[in-house]
Amino acid sequence: MRIHRLEIEAFGPFAEPQRIDFDHLGAQGLFLLNGATGAGKTSILDAVCFALYGAVPGARQEGKRLRSDHAAPAAEPRVVCEFTARGRRFEVTRSPSWDRPSARGRNGYTTQQAKTLLRERTGGAWQEKSSRNDEVGAELSDVLGMDREQFTRVVMLPQGDFAAFLRSKASDRLDLLQKLFGTERFEAVEKQLARMAAEAAKAVEDNTADLKLLLGRAAAEREALGLEQDVPEGTGAAASPADSLADTSPEAWLGALGTKAAAERDRRELQADAAEAHAARLTEKLHEDQDKARRHGRLAAAMQRRVLLELAAPRALEDKERLGRHRRAAVLKGQLDAAENADRACLAAGARCDEIHGLLQEAGLAEEIPEVALESTKTTIALVEARVSDEQRMEAIAGRIEAKHAERTTSDAAAAQAQEALKALAIQESAVLADIARLEPVAAKAGDADRAAAAAMEVLDVVDRYARATAERDAAEGRHAQARTVSQDLRQGWLDLREARLANAAGELAAALVDGEACAVCGSAEHPHPASAAQSALSLAQDEDESRKRFEASEKVLARLASELSSTEQELAALAARGGAVDAAEAASLAQSAKAEASATRDAAQQLESLKGRLEQLHRRADAHREEHGSSVAAAEQAASLAGLLQEQHTAIQTELAGLKQGFPSLQARLEALTEQRSLLQSAVAAGQEVEQAQRASADALAVLDKALPEAGFGSADDARRELLTPSDVLALETALSDFENETARLEELFAAEDLVLAGKEASIGELPQAEAELAGAAREAAEAATTARELALSARLAGKAVQTLGRIRDEYRQLTLTGQEPRERARLLAGLADTLRGAGENTYRMSLNSYVLAARLEQVALAASERLVTMSDGRYTLHHTDARAARNQKSGLGLEVVDEWTGQRRDTSTLSGGESFMASLSLALGLADVVQQEAGGVDIETLFVDEGFGSLDEQALEQVMDALEGLRDGGRVVGLVSHVADMKQRITSQLHVVKGRHGSTVKIVEAMPV
Repeated sequence: MRIHRLEIEAFGPFAEPQRIDFDHLGAQGLFLLNGATGAGKTSILDAVCFALYGAVPGARQEGKRLRSDHAAPAAEPRVVCEFTARGRRFEVTRSPSWDRPSARGRNGYTTQQAKTLLRERTGGAWQEKSSRNDEVGAELSDVLGMDREQFTRVVMLPQGDFAAFLRSKASDRLDLLQKLFGTERFEAVEKQLARMAAEAAKAVEDNTADLKLLLGRAAAEREALGLEQDVPEGTGAAASPADSLADTSPEAWLGALGTKAAAERDRRELQADAAEAHAARLTEKLHEDQDKARRHGRLAAAMQRRVLLELAAPRALEDKERLGRHRRAAVLKGQLDAAENADRACLAAGARCDEIHGLLQEAGLAEEIPEVALESTKTTIALVEARVSDEQRMEAIAGRIEAKHAERTTSDAAAAQAQEALKALAIQESAVLADIARLEPVAAKAGDADRAAAAAMEVLDVVDRYARATAERDAAEGRHAQARTVSQDLRQGWLDLREARLANAAGELAAALVDGEACAVCGSAEHPHPASAAQSALSLAQDEDESRKRFEASEKVLARLASELSSTEQELAALAARGGAVDAAEAASLAQSAKAEASATRDAAQQLESLKGRLEQLHRRADAHREEHGSSVAAAEQAASLAGLLQEQHTAIQTELAGLKQGFPSLQARLEALTEQRSLLQSAVAAGQEVEQAQRASADALAVLDKALPEAGFGSADDARRELLTPSDVLALETALSDFENETARLEELFAAEDLVLAGKEASIGELPQAEAELAGAAREAAEAATTARELALSARLAGKAVQTLGRIRDEYRQLTLTGQEPRERARLLAGLADTLRGAGENTYRMSLNSYVLAARLEQVALAASERLVTMSDGRYTLHHTDARAARNQKSGLGLEVVDEWTGQRRDTSTLSGGESFMASLSLALGLADVVQQEAGGVDIETLFVDEGFGSLDEQALEQVMDALEGLRDGGRVVGLVSHVADMKQRITSQLHVVKGRHGSTVKIVEAMPV
């Protein structure tokens, strides 16, 4: 994977668009990324990672502040990265989620969601691949072959992290290695085996619990049978069979318990059979005595009933004769009732005929023949009925005339009301138009007023910042003047000490002269007047050096303060150019006035919109009232026309019907009167016919009765009526005679029964039944015997069920024992395997499966790192993986040692010096990158970044490290180094310089001259 181009805008510290051409920057294969602390060197790496993966590395992602605080409010944060991977060229553009200013939002901002665009260059042109975040992420992950964690470890080597990795514990190394190599599947295997072992152990526990449950059930059956506890000798009085399993097998114990239970069942069955036979004998004797007592009781009751029957015989004979006379008279009952009813009907028909003739006289119809008058009335009714529909139509027309008059009145009122509403709306519309004309000029100034207010507020903010900047400039001037005075004093002190040391140089040389030896200055062997030294040279040199250091430190402070003063003066000048020197009160007054005017114009604009809506609403209402007025006027005219036509029809029908009313208010009233007359005439005709029929029926009934009386044995109708009885009396007599006859038959049958005949014989020979008290005692004895028999039978059945249950328990126990053998063996094997995989049990190295796999990877990393560390350390050091068991029973397998080839000794990595640790950690990072690259499917990494740490190296070590890094350029690889080291700025000619400023950072490519 090679990066060609990176564009950054409003991202991190970069406010303005920045473009980095990596092809030009890495033309020599090695470039330097430098800049002041906080300028944004790491942000460039973050931008690369964000473009490829949508997130920045490590803990920086948690801040979620990717947009630049220096950028303009409306500037969209954006990162564009063009790269080549697997022979394909891509361009990915990403924008993080950010809050952009909103012209309509209440809080002033609208959240802009993250955006992504992926393009691929095919056939010399860019083709869009996708704009969905998830699809772009999946496509890039497949193309790059690495996730974000691997990318940041392989392409962006965080050297400080690997220094910590070099000295960390095995558990800390495990976390990083597992993230890089993705060995979660081996940890999943450990967990899966642990779950399988737990499930197997649970199966064994369930089997054991089931076996104990069966033994407990057997013990419960034993206790229910009341058997003694059979504990083998030497085990004591155990409370359950589980207590004796050490000396007796459960199956043997169950077998013995089943034998004893069978013996107990047989004993109880014998007792139950004997009790049942005794109860049967007592019950049979009781039944015989009870039957004899019942026979003699029924015999006594039958004798008493026969005496009562003989006393009732005379009354039964009298009732029988009376019932016979009633039945003869009842034969004539129909003729008697018919003669009496015919006579009553004749009288009633005559009374009704007289009543109707009275009504005819009242109606003036008494002189006419009813039949003739009835026919005339029917003819008149038919004629009137034929014209009733015309009268009803006339009445309907009259109703319609009234409705049309009412409709015309209503329409006229509606038209007048609509006219009044139109006048009122016209007045309101005039008022609204006047208000609109007044507000339109004010509302037109709303945009200018808002811009003026914003400008005034900006000036007010600049004035405030100018005041603060003035105070900061004054404070910076004071600090700079004070620091300049201190620096000048320190410089003068250092110069004084240097002059003193130079003046004391002759004394120092004289102190070194030896008689007879040549002077180091003039070469003479004679020293007539040697100079004397004020103090020792060493003391003066130390004082001068300390004074010089103090002066240099003050110069740095002075330079820093001068830079601060320059920055404050530049900021002050910029603020003054933007109007910051204006009087604060005046700026505040102008801002307040501008805000008031903007508020007034906005209010006018809002009122204007409301009035326009009001005017449109009035127009709609006026149109509706105009339409309503027109429709009301048309409806009134139509109603008046229809009312005239209907009145003409009503007058014509009224003229035609005037002759048929005959003085009645309407044809319907005359029809009702004719109908009543017809009904009265019909009643008169029917009454005459009814009188004739009643007289004929009375004569016929009397003739039939006179003929039937002698045949029934009665002299007159009154004699026959006296012998008739009421239905209740007849029923009582018949019931009494039936009861007497039935009782006679039952007694004859009863005395002929076998048990009463036997009782009579027994009474004649003196065999009487037992007393009631004796029978009750025999019944109690038989019941007690039956209860005892039932209890013993139930006990025997329970014992039989217990024997069956114990047999099933013994079979189930044997089956469970057989089925539990395989789970127990499986549980033992899985438990041992799970313990071994998690670093316990017989695993003497305390190394889990996950650690074992990672140890193999770490061994590969150590070999790859040693190839570079040998070069960097001039052949002295190599890294070696060790799986030696850790102290205090901790897990092992991920240990690292450094081998000193000069001494042949191995030692802990923590014993390395600062520079040696840097070389070792850098080698480790590069080696890990190679191994992870292989694990990622052989992805070719053509662009590599190495971060910081070079300052801990001496000149020779730096030379060796640079040789190793230059070796990374083989095969066209581009390596970017992030460093502050001055020597590296001189060694590496191609540089990307990040410059920070108060309004954001910028980048520029610098071609330095080699030294």
